[in-house]
Amino acid sequence: MNGVLYWLTQSAHEVPDSDEWLSEEERSVLARMRFPKRRHDWRLGRWTAKLAICAYRSGKTTPLATFEIRAAADGAPEVFLQGGAAGDVSISISHSNDRSLCAVGPWNLAVGCDLERIEPRDDTLARDYFTPEEISFSREAPYAQRALIVNLIWSAKETALKILREGLRRDTRSIQIHPDFGGREDAWNAWTGLCLVTSRPFYGWWRTWEGYIYTLASDQLTLAPKQLRVRGQNSHDRGPIIV
Repeated sequence: MNGVLYWLTQSAHEVPDSDEWLSEEERSVLARMRFPKRRHDWRLGRWTAKLAICAYRSGKTTPLATFEIRAAADGAPEVFLQGGAAGDVSISISHSNDRSLCAVGPWNLAVGCDLERIEPRDDTLARDYFTPEEISFSREAPYAQRALIVNLIWSAKETALKILREGLRRDTRSIQIHPDFGGREDAWNAWTGLCLVTSRPFYGWWRTWEGYIYTLASDQLTLAPKQLRVRGQNSHDRGPIIV
């Protein structure tokens, strides 16, 4: 067991209207985005990640504009403090339907997360993106659980692909997901994954909350995820305090 994953979720209405909490370079990146939805989702993800990083690193109020979250060449988010890469933290960001999720862990963990609204999915999703074992598992599930299971498998795949830093550039059928349904859906349950090409394992957690499914994972075993709680957001350019 090698650490704990932490997580924070935020909704679109919690994001400030102004951009004062973004660094100068982040504002430049935002200005180059053409499409409103892309700008909306990017701001939501950055806001959530900045709050999560402040809470995880120190628990003290920190000006959010003093550090940046940059996209690496492969698209993965990386934290930069005072112009240099922050070597003590690993993050992953996801968003869906006006809600965002950030997973945070120590530097020695490869971290991934995904957030999906639980809703019926077309049969073509499983047929085109699931392994034969995953297809059988989802089809044999009770009808009432089918939407949950399909969304869970898809979300876990996205999480594993973020750990590999490849995203949907890799064939999703190269990742095999094994979810555990032994606990309550609204509490953290384990899942495991395996890259069928490299035999690299993934160790994850999943839960439901307010109609969404949350998945987090690392390439190492971790304790159940802990939620980062924030307060003291009276000034939008200031960070949170962990509570």
